[in-house]
Amino acid sequence: MSEPLPLSADAAHAVDRYLVATLVGEDPALAAAVADQRAAGMPDIEVAPTGGKLLHLLARAIGARRVLEIGTLGGYSTIWLARALPDGGSVTTIEAEPAHAAVAQASIDRAGVGEKVEIRVGRGADVLPTLEGAPPFDLVFIDADKESNTIYLDWAVRLGRPGALVIVDNVVRSGRVADPADDSAQVAGVRAGLAMLRDDPRFDATALQTLDAKGWDGIALAVLA
Repeated sequence: MSEPLPLSADAAHAVDRYLVATLVGEDPALAAAVADQRAAGMPDIEVAPTGGKLLHLLARAIGARRVLEIGTLGGYSTIWLARALPDGGSVTTIEAEPAHAAVAQASIDRAGVGEKVEIRVGRGADVLPTLEGAPPFDLVFIDADKESNTIYLDWAVRLGRPGALVIVDNVVRSGRVADPADDSAQVAGVRAGLAMLRDDPRFDATALQTLDAKGWDGIALAVLA
């Protein structure tokens, strides 16, 4: 039996490149979406390629028809989610910055999924109440300001169907979530969200660490009661 390779950032990135090349591959529309996001000066915080593929497969696995995304950015994850949906399926995605939403809309249209996506522009806490009364969502992906995670989780319950899947991104933050000396607003928001997933009987949840092109982070996954 061969000895395992020592864990290092270089080794982890090499494995990530191998997994992307083997299981995700190149996609011109997704590559263009990231390139346009960079050109527009938007932050480099979209999900990693393996994370995008995971979102896609989870949406397919649960047979999702209606998806809610909180945090559009440049539309990269939105495209992955929209491609997972059957004819007649839809993604409602919320983006606080109008300039970001415009870049995302162009990328989504170029990817050929514009008819499945509606971008709502505004702060999540303001837009989410306007969705009440619509058919419930099957999957909710939360990837916006971490300080508002508990607000977004509460709305996920209000707007999701029983049994819906909720995914919360960036819950490890390079290990800072477990550092008692870190009391930054984003880390505090992540901790509050995880505590809510633990304590609120409306959720059954777990979390996974990830090590990919975006570094050391993680996702929480929950099923609604």
